[in-house]
Amino acid sequence: MEGWAYLQYRINPVFVSIGPVSIHWYGIMYLIAFFLTYYLVKYRIKAEKLNYSKDLIYDFMTQAILGAVLGGRLGYVLFYNLGYFMQHPLEIVSPFDLSDGIRFVGIYGMSYHGGLLGVAAVFALFCKKRKLDLFRFVDLIVPAFPLGYMFGRIGNFINGELFGRATDVAWGMYFKSDMLDQLRHPSQLYEAFFEGLLLFAVLWYLRTRSKFEGFLFSVYLIGYGVVRFFIEYFREPDAHLGFIVGSFSMGQLLCLVMIAAGIIVLSLKNKKSVNCK
Repeated sequence: MEGWAYLQYRINPVFVSIGPVSIHWYGIMYLIAFFLTYYLVKYRIKAEKLNYSKDLIYDFMTQAILGAVLGGRLGYVLFYNLGYFMQHPLEIVSPFDLSDGIRFVGIYGMSYHGGLLGVAAVFALFCKKRKLDLFRFVDLIVPAFPLGYMFGRIGNFINGELFGRATDVAWGMYFKSDMLDQLRHPSQLYEAFFEGLLLFAVLWYLRTRSKFEGFLFSVYLIGYGVVRFFIEYFREPDAHLGFIVGSFSMGQLLCLVMIAAGIIVLSLKNKKSVNCK
């Protein structure tokens, strides 16, 4: 097994094992994402002389993780496998893989869009409790999010999960978890670059050029939604769902909702800022 096509085969998803306990690269990637997001927001506060304390940001970030986990899990249940979980309700609250010892590999069955809704709920409750301006606070945090996603997608690649559709392109790859053993698009790397690095670069550039509160949030919603919508054409649909409407996957339908929400926020906040002038 040589060459680019077999790169994923040569990557061990386990960082270290101590007896029955295994720590996977996937979990490490999410820890990196958390701390990177936290320090980027701290940098913004210091560089732009914003009136937020590091303790406030840390408190929010820890709550946001919980919101992402709960929202991601419930989103997966509702959007991707409701029929199954209605028949096996106890499995909703047991997402950790304990089939081979104790494996800290993250959570099986998570939805990005559900996680986004969970974090949105944390934003709303946190800002209400702390008496913070919601859209101003969201615009502070959201430019750092995509860089965290980049590491999450790299974690998906290392795990060999969420791979792309069958292809014959020169950069196609084989994945250990692919039962059909077909050459496939490394769609996790596409997402890491476009949803992660590229979207981060755009938002980070715009962070000091925001036209009104909520501008960065709306750009994030629209930007992520558009990029993910097109990458879904290279990503293998969930086997138990397939295509939902025509050639559209569930991920694409949720991205359309996300884009629409971004356009609504952009329109309403822009109209409000114009009326205030």
